[in-house]
Amino acid sequence: MSTVNYSEKIPNNVNLSEDRTLQRALEHWQPGFLNWWQDMGPDGSTAYDVYLRTAVSVDPSGWAQFGYVKMPDYRWGIFLNPADKERKIHFGDHLGEPAWQDVPGEHRANLRRIIVTQGDTEPASVEQQRHLGLTAPSLYDMRNLFQVNVEEGRHLWAMVYLLHRYFGRDGREEAEALLERRSGDANNPRILAAFNEKTPDWLSFFMFTYFTDRDGKFQLCALAESGFDPLARTTKFMLTEEAHHMFVGESGISRIVQRTCEVMNQLKTDDPAKVRAAGAIDLQTIQRYLNFHFSVTIDLFGADQSSNAATFYSSGLKGRFEEGKRTDDHLLKGASYKLLDVSGGALVEKEVPMLNALNEVLRDDYIKDSVAGVQRWNKVIEKAGISFRLKVPHKAFHRQIGTLAGLKVSPEGNVVSEAEWNAHRDEWLPSDEDRAFVASLMGRVIEPGKFAHWIAPPAMGINRQPIDFEYVRFN
Repeated sequence: MSTVNYSEKIPNNVNLSEDRTLQRALEHWQPGFLNWWQDMGPDGSTAYDVYLRTAVSVDPSGWAQFGYVKMPDYRWGIFLNPADKERKIHFGDHLGEPAWQDVPGEHRANLRRIIVTQGDTEPASVEQQRHLGLTAPSLYDMRNLFQVNVEEGRHLWAMVYLLHRYFGRDGREEAEALLERRSGDANNPRILAAFNEKTPDWLSFFMFTYFTDRDGKFQLCALAESGFDPLARTTKFMLTEEAHHMFVGESGISRIVQRTCEVMNQLKTDDPAKVRAAGAIDLQTIQRYLNFHFSVTIDLFGADQSSNAATFYSSGLKGRFEEGKRTDDHLLKGASYKLLDVSGGALVEKEVPMLNALNEVLRDDYIKDSVAGVQRWNKVIEKAGISFRLKVPHKAFHRQIGTLAGLKVSPEGNVVSEAEWNAHRDEWLPSDEDRAFVASLMGRVIEPGKFAHWIAPPAMGINRQPIDFEYVRFN
């Protein structure tokens, strides 16, 4: 088992004590991180004892331990998957060459940009979720929120280590800037638009962890293919933690849907107003939130045609999802891919060089994965004997990036006029009234084993603990 050294000030499995200069630089950064956590981490939570899992190893068979921890004392650190000395680059122009252990000079700027962009999303999501603990629907859910938060904090550490270790002064300055930007700040916002959106309620949080953390999974999987071996090893371990974040989202929405169906069957109604009056979130509102979070998230993959994506691939910096399982030549020089375009007021397909369409390839892989989870939510509705079905909207719906940006398209994929869009907008996206209604349901429930009226309990507790376990202790 590859264990993490917890005797050091910064837990790690990268022999940090052997590089005193790097160790001092990271120890200099650490107080700024802790100050950021105190300022922007979960609101009012610093004295809580939280039943958290902490990484103690990078061995998949036993990598974490569970126990009560005060979040400011959580042992964030630097954990990379074990090195494979025989590892080769398996795509792009460097196909077959040994993976890089240091940053190739010609790729320095692009690698730094990739690492900074990924790193910026981690503290951003903590900032977006800062106030949610004040309205947690149960201790179980509060603990899951806090687990997501501390792991996003550790993912920031993972990227900051790479910046400090491999990028000199530029890297140190970028690491400082990661603590200075703020989600939604007018003057110094986070880099990607979705990470400047508010996460004001738990329906938004569960949608975020299902859809937007799933984007994280696909981006991390693409980076885990990188020819720059330290980045690949870092992101592979991050994926171990990321799986829990998506579980929180998928199971959270499933439990909301379950509770809504119970209320509908108790009242023998499918009238959204009656469901709301009974204190549950109607399925139509869940659909609108789904439409919003899905559309905002697929924009995170970038423009449908991108010379940067082509450069990142050909240079060996960022591969495709599950690159090693694909059976093409991993060069893609003559390959093409179909994209959506607009012609004569209608959506049409056009073929473009695949290298320029790699953002769209990753987006399409993501969409397939997202649809599978939505179908699992529909099984809950089906089991309840209700005919309504949740659907992922068309990928041209509500887009703000690329060829489709600003185009008015219905969730079914029909191009519509401005007037028609305005007439139906509140049927397709959450309205102010929807958000106010959901906000009205948010009230903190902290008695062990009790849950807010709008969400069902989980099928099982965390780490084989009972559902009524005291997951958070207030001091």
